[in-house]
Amino acid sequence: MSLAIRNILVIVGTGAKLERATVVVDGDRIAAVGPDSRVKIPRGSRVIEGQGRALLPGLIDCHVHYCLDAGPDAIRTLEQDDPTVTAIKAVTHARATLEAGITTVRDVGSRDHISISVARAIKAGTIPGPRTLNAGLAICMPGGHAWFIGRQADGPAEVVQAVREQIRAGADVIKFIATGGVLTPGTSPGATQLTPEELRAGVEEAARAGRRVAAHAHGAEGMKNALRAGVHSIEHGTLLDDEALDLFLERRAFLVPTLSAIQSGFEHGKTGGMPDYALEKCAGMAEAQQKNFRKAVKAGVQIAMGTDAGTPFNHHGRNAQELRRMVQLGLTPMRALEAATRSAATLLGLEQEIGTVEAGKQADLIVVKGSPLDDIALLEEPARLEYVIQGGKVVKDARE
Repeated sequence: MSLAIRNILVIVGTGAKLERATVVVDGDRIAAVGPDSRVKIPRGSRVIEGQGRALLPGLIDCHVHYCLDAGPDAIRTLEQDDPTVTAIKAVTHARATLEAGITTVRDVGSRDHISISVARAIKAGTIPGPRTLNAGLAICMPGGHAWFIGRQADGPAEVVQAVREQIRAGADVIKFIATGGVLTPGTSPGATQLTPEELRAGVEEAARAGRRVAAHAHGAEGMKNALRAGVHSIEHGTLLDDEALDLFLERRAFLVPTLSAIQSGFEHGKTGGMPDYALEKCAGMAEAQQKNFRKAVKAGVQIAMGTDAGTPFNHHGRNAQELRRMVQLGLTPMRALEAATRSAATLLGLEQEIGTVEAGKQADLIVVKGSPLDDIALLEEPARLEYVIQGGKVVKDARE
């Protein structure tokens, strides 16, 4: 049976919108999109009346960690939990993410490849969750940032071996740790970690296998090392400089800003019990992150939404807060939505399948009461998110 949503504002994902429009879904695909007067609804279709509502592509989060639970000391919890408990939490996090209107995610580091198993269970229909691309274990230097969800590697040859291991385990994307980070004690976010030679060797090996590459980088030097090596995206980009901006533009790389991670830690860490070492790093970078995000936007760097969901106070299912934060720092609501739809799909290499409301594409759609073009924060309110449609199936119906 077909599904039709009519008399609705359609936010296409391309920067365009359609007023009083109809969208028809047939099977797992969008069959038709256009003005109400021009789209014929097939007989027998289920019809959803969309007056006063907006329809947009399912949102895409390019940076999550299913294995982290967003507690104040999420890394210690991960270390203390039995792997079975971590897996159960990951399943609940996937479901919460889908119910929040995030129909596709990229998990960029998990314990024991748990997120790869979760993704396979989602694909098989065993559990609900977003379409999930995985990095497997993040590749880091010995003792470096993210070792707790990583594969430690020393030297170019070992990095190549680590890449091959992730691919064998089922990784869709490869992630490298180019600088220190917030949640690893004893590491400085600004300091370089994997060397330029290691990054180049890893990127080349990933390319041979047809895998895209993401690099965790707060500091400018590590960021530039990763960009010169040929990564597709920089995760965080907190302390970028003008030379890094030039490299972003030259290499046509994406910035996945993860504003929600550092800003949530800074806002809630002191009263919420975040470890002092992590709180100090968040406090030291919060203002710089805001300033440098504005610089990146002004320079024309491609932005793809990513939250770092699972880090302290950055909950799975509250992913849309990233959109509000981007708008507060200068993006228009329409551009923020593009970052979470078409741009994110392009980064993931899925732009032919998802990311826009166009005939022939996968029917990953959400319906929200009101217009996020008027108030982007509507997408954070569960009661406002009335329908989530994934692959043509209604997986959330708040009107029932």
